[in-house]
Amino acid sequence: MVKSMTGYGRGERSFEDGVQITVELRSVNNRYLDCAVKMPRVYIFTEDAMKSKIQSCVARGKVDVFVTITRSGGDAVTVAVNQELAKGYIEALKQLRELGGGGVRKKYSAAELARFPDVLTVEKQEEDLDQMKERLLAALELALADFNSMREREGERLVADILSRADAIERLLGEVEERSPQTVADYRARLEAKMKEVLQNTQIDEARLLTEAAIFADKVAVDEETVRLHSHLGQLRELLAAGGSVGRKLDFLIQEFNRETNTIGSKCSDIEITRRVVDMKAEIEKIREQVQNLE
Repeated sequence: MVKSMTGYGRGERSFEDGVQITVELRSVNNRYLDCAVKMPRVYIFTEDAMKSKIQSCVARGKVDVFVTITRSGGDAVTVAVNQELAKGYIEALKQLRELGGGGVRKKYSAAELARFPDVLTVEKQEEDLDQMKERLLAALELALADFNSMREREGERLVADILSRADAIERLLGEVEERSPQTVADYRARLEAKMKEVLQNTQIDEARLLTEAAIFADKVAVDEETVRLHSHLGQLRELLAAGGSVGRKLDFLIQEFNRETNTIGSKCSDIEITRRVVDMKAEIEKIREQVQNLE
């Protein structure tokens, strides 16, 4: 399957502890793979693993990854009792009572003890980093599936357009091949008419006429170019049928298309062939533009 380099994908996972992870992928054309991950700094340790997974699915393009993490229940915390400190406060209060301090009771409520500094401490629970890494990669997998699905749909449209233009080039090439022999015949007729006009009553040398026509035919012959162009068209169809990352190969192949077409145009001065060459070059340029979007 041929894929487009441009696409968008989104994956979202919710977990039982209230954590929700959203991963979004967006890509545009680029000569090579360029991947950038934007996520909370505390989870930056997962960046290499995420890039590795993306590289296994994407060959070319500038890919931006956006990671959003939310918690519906807030951060998990624990409240701990500093028992030694609380006992110390109680012992100190006992000493105050023994010293005759007024209003010092024998027993104290938990709420009263909790008001003393540092008796209660609030601690944020340490996060399981391995678990979070697995969760991020799971959300990334969903995003990649959506991302590749969109790229495949766009790739199908690009391939259909390229193949239709390849058919148009082949049709025009057939017209060039059909017209090419007529070019030599027209040249011979013009040459013979010109010689009759110049020589008037003098007998025309038929051998000389044939020689001049043969030289012209060899000069304007485009058989080699048309055969190679047919071969390139076949290779184009084979690459598209094979699928995978073919954008770079097709880019080089289109350069060969242009080379052969330009040679045909430079060899032939016939106005009808020139028109076909111009039409072929227009179709080749449109294919080149579409190939730039393929992975």
